[in-house]
Amino acid sequence: MTQANFWETKSLQEMNDKEWESLCDGCGRCCLVKLQDEDSNKVCLTNVACKLLDLETGRCSDYANRLEAVPMCMNLRTDLPVMINYLPEFCAYRLLYEGKPLEGWHPLLSSIADSTQDAGVSVSEFAVSESAVHPEQIQDHIIETLTDGY
Repeated sequence: MTQANFWETKSLQEMNDKEWESLCDGCGRCCLVKLQDEDSNKVCLTNVACKLLDLETGRCSDYANRLEAVPMCMNLRTDLPVMINYLPEFCAYRLLYEGKPLEGWHPLLSSIADSTQDAGVSVSEFAVSESAVHPEQIQDHIIETLTDGY
């Protein structure tokens, strides 16, 4: 008999910090800058990544201080219900929140650290750092309109 994985037996709220953090696959999509149209309220996704995102690893370069350094940063521990539609459909947090299983390529299942890149879902292939884009040019980097999220 095999032992169940923690994400199959615990709710998101029951997970400790280590378990919670291990759910992140490092795709970096939650770190892409989103713009909201003031007239239509539509949210547009850009290919511009937060200045703190390490584009090679898909991880925050200052995770412990991110909420102070980037006030608009998502805090999924507290904001998940509100932000759920702004996470990609394959995001482990979203999948578990919706009662679905993790994708087979997820590092927790594959035991391969680079499985996110291998699956082609990492932003490392197309994102540019926010620090390389003038704020007035961010709208030129829109790649998708999120009517109801991803």
